[in-house]
Amino acid sequence: MLQRPVQFERDKVKKAISELAGKGVLIGTSSWKYPGWRGLLYDDARYVWHGRFSESRFERLCLTEYAEVFKTVSVDAAYYRFPDEQFWERLVADAPAEFLFSLKVTDEITVKTFPNLPRFGSRAGKVNPNFLNADLFASAFLAVCEPFRPNIGLLLFEFSRFNPGDFARGRDFVEALDTFLVGLPKGWRYGVEVRNRDFLREEYFSTLARRGVAHIYNSWTDMPPVSEQIAIPQSRTCAEFFGARFLLKPGCKYEDAVKLFSPYDRVKGPYPEGRAAAAELIRTTTASGQRTHAFIYVNNRLEGNALESINAILDSAGAGDSG
Repeated sequence: MLQRPVQFERDKVKKAISELAGKGVLIGTSSWKYPGWRGLLYDDARYVWHGRFSESRFERLCLTEYAEVFKTVSVDAAYYRFPDEQFWERLVADAPAEFLFSLKVTDEITVKTFPNLPRFGSRAGKVNPNFLNADLFASAFLAVCEPFRPNIGLLLFEFSRFNPGDFARGRDFVEALDTFLVGLPKGWRYGVEVRNRDFLREEYFSTLARRGVAHIYNSWTDMPPVSEQIAIPQSRTCAEFFGARFLLKPGCKYEDAVKLFSPYDRVKGPYPEGRAAAAELIRTTTASGQRTHAFIYVNNRLEGNALESINAILDSAGAGDSG
């Protein structure tokens, strides 16, 4: 077992997470396969094979241990390829029936121009003909998800920052988004996450509200702090549910966070404002008296260790103090 100062109070967090889940507030992390969490969330003894710690065994089995504490997780894998039946079978086999997975929708649907990255091959730099293709989303994504609907929390349409050549005006994006949302099958929890701060205007929020889709509050490089997004009166676009993802401190670049925080074994860059915003979302949701499902996710790259960040957020929200 790895030895380190105890900063993540596993039992206390587990109790608070369970109590909040009973009130409709689900808190989790972005992914779960982090060796830096060994000795915090994960017990090395579970992953010993033939007398040695097995990394492959850890990656294959640690979701079960994660789900002993948390009730939800944000899954990034579906962003890179359409999920298939095996993908879902592996996930649901390792978690309790009430555990909820929130998925980022495959970028084949949400990327307008393919970035110049090796994984896009010959398509890099070219316009994506399947951008906002509702039929493809329904057939290649939702059809596979349908048998596992009880296991799904949010379906997240993450739109990376658009360049001026993609959309000259935010209104152009909203019009294209509205056409897409109209064509989506009903009965799912959809959320939209944008990375262009100038899109956060009345027409964007009203469009989401009209279609019953949640604006996903997100902490990201070029976005306003979540506290400022919460303060926008029309930002809560759906009464039944909402989502928030605390990914990066505003002003911090993704690559810099990876270099600074890896291997994500402890908090290295505290972000009190982000913690306070997450705590506010928890308090206002539990105090509202309305049955709202909240999905709040914290990334390692926010402060260096999502587990310790969540511990601090729960303390700030006063969660788990009773009893």
